[in-house]
Amino acid sequence: MHTLAAVLAHNRIAVLHGVNLDQLGRRDPEQYGTLTLDQLELRIRDDAHALGLEPQFFQTNAESEFVERLHRLRDLADGIVLNPGAWTHYAWSIRDALEIAALPAVEVHLSDVQAREPFRRVSVISDLCLLTVSGQGADGYRVALERLRDELAGAAPA
Repeated sequence: MHTLAAVLAHNRIAVLHGVNLDQLGRRDPEQYGTLTLDQLELRIRDDAHALGLEPQFFQTNAESEFVERLHRLRDLADGIVLNPGAWTHYAWSIRDALEIAALPAVEVHLSDVQAREPFRRVSVISDLCLLTVSGQGADGYRVALERLRDELAGAAPA
């Protein structure tokens, strides 16, 4: 009997968290919820495994480390879920690194960025992503994982 993970040839998902996401649980709970980053990652891991995906996590507050991680992903992952935090709005270096990675990606934001300050409504990476999920809290990561699972299943060799 084959599990979904065994059937999927491409199931490695890099989950990248950017600036200030290590402060979840301390940040404004109205915008970001009450989960800590560790709790969020446990939830994402459970959701990923239920979908036959194998997540790997990375968080940094250093833009250069985020870029370097994206540069290395081609050999480490088949898809990307990324929440760059505030870098989403201006970090062209992250956009370029995501383009270089050339992997299917989904952008996630815990808060509803379209309902917040005007600067937060700008994303320099959205045109490189299959989907942007915003304002669904932790549930947004499940949506992202489902979209990547579907994309990777379609890309898997027969």
